[in-house]
Amino acid sequence: MIEASIPVGSPEQLILLFGTSDQHLRRIRESTEAKISTRGGKIHLSGPESAVLHATAIFEQMRSAIASEGALMPHRVDEIIGNVVGKSHKLNSRPVDVKHAGRTVRPRTPGQEAYVEAIRNHDLVFCIGPAGTGKTYLAVATAIEAFKAQQIRKIVLVRPAVEAGESLGFLPGDLLSKINPYLRPLLDALGEMIDYDQVKRYMADDIIEVVPLAYMRGRTLNNAFIIMDEAQNTTVSQMKMFLTRMGQNSKVVVSGDTSQVDLPSHTRSGLTDAIARLKHISGCAQVILSREDIVRHRLVAEIVRAYEEGTG
Repeated sequence: MIEASIPVGSPEQLILLFGTSDQHLRRIRESTEAKISTRGGKIHLSGPESAVLHATAIFEQMRSAIASEGALMPHRVDEIIGNVVGKSHKLNSRPVDVKHAGRTVRPRTPGQEAYVEAIRNHDLVFCIGPAGTGKTYLAVATAIEAFKAQQIRKIVLVRPAVEAGESLGFLPGDLLSKINPYLRPLLDALGEMIDYDQVKRYMADDIIEVVPLAYMRGRTLNNAFIIMDEAQNTTVSQMKMFLTRMGQNSKVVVSGDTSQVDLPSHTRSGLTDAIARLKHISGCAQVILSREDIVRHRLVAEIVRAYEEGTG
């Protein structure tokens, strides 16, 4: 048995090392079996020699990566752990219970696993990431799981109806026909997990509700699982209005892609603002997915990379 300590520069650095809700710390403990604690501005390690040496090397590599890359995604931490201990992190999250047409929904990347577990364990979850990372799909799946387990009584799907403006009046047709194009991704996800006729019955019985963001004003939603998609296209005041609709025994999942904001220039995204403003609130989790979590066609990851790198 040996002991070691690693100085930590600041409380902020400790948060970056341990991750949101200590998710990085749990991965390190699972992979090394070292005992890890903090006191006096240091991380203290103890245990078998190999475990302490591995944990020390992981923390040192993480510190270097944070210095050059900023906050680390779960998959990046797994990569560092794999490099040090010679094995990859195993996905341990249980499948999402939606079982339809012989299919089982389960996280396929460490980032997706962190997202699903965050939703299960927190009442308010923010998730940002590029297209194809499963932000909407996994949120809908966990909503159905919660409904089947009778944890909630209603699923509410929300989206800015017309990017930035929500100007519905000029569109032809009734409300449903007006908002349908904007809520299609949410409805498509539902359709993959519940029979079409069952979706129609749930909507008729007001168990599933699809609604443009503007129509949320003045409401309080109790015993509900509320999902807002494309949240990067809300203003700060719209986001505040939406988040304060949350009632007793409700969950809220807010997802978006901050690289695809359609708001007018010089208008701050409500999603970006909320993530910064609410990051220290207990019961609120934030998950950041990256191109490593993309599970669509392999070209989607390459497309995202090309735009991130600014190649032309």
